[in-house]
Amino acid sequence: MNEVNFILKPFPSSAPLPEIQITGKVQRKSNIFSICYQVSGNIAQIYVPAPKTVISRQRELWETTCLEFFLGIKNSPRYWEFNLSPSGDWNIYRFTDYRQGMEEEKAIASLPFQVNQESHLFQLDLELDLAPMMELDTELDLGITAVIQSQQGEISYWGLTHCGTQPDFHLRDSFVVSTLVSLPQVSHLDG
Repeated sequence: MNEVNFILKPFPSSAPLPEIQITGKVQRKSNIFSICYQVSGNIAQIYVPAPKTVISRQRELWETTCLEFFLGIKNSPRYWEFNLSPSGDWNIYRFTDYRQGMEEEKAIASLPFQVNQESHLFQLDLELDLAPMMELDTELDLGITAVIQSQQGEISYWGLTHCGTQPDFHLRDSFVVSTLVSLPQVSHLDG
């Protein structure tokens, strides 16, 4: 199956944006979902949490540099928010509707992913079996996002699209990738 590439765009801001680019690829085979983020450019301008030797589920990872994605059940208000810190820490939240019923998703006990960092690039790779959370043929919508903190402490918000007047990754209109078992038919990426 083909992988689908993406490019994240920053939410317009009056603060200076870091000189970076956030790209990646997603794939879904059966119930195995994989995503790869590449943050490239002037990495020295952004705060990248140091890798931890003991990783765990943590809250409020979005308060600093954090790569995120949102999976929503098609034609349903239900969705999940996945937070992936370059430190290795993670969390998954389940919602019943737009910002409603937020609970940690306990069906997934660990979320191992790989982070590789060089002077001009850091890459995060995740492969996840969705079976504990949903049926095999569950049709999904996907939003791909990132929160980036500069070395000066300024926060910028990156997404496939920005539908609101303020950064809000939970807006369902921002879940622009639709998928059943595979993603190659998607046309909202690379733009």
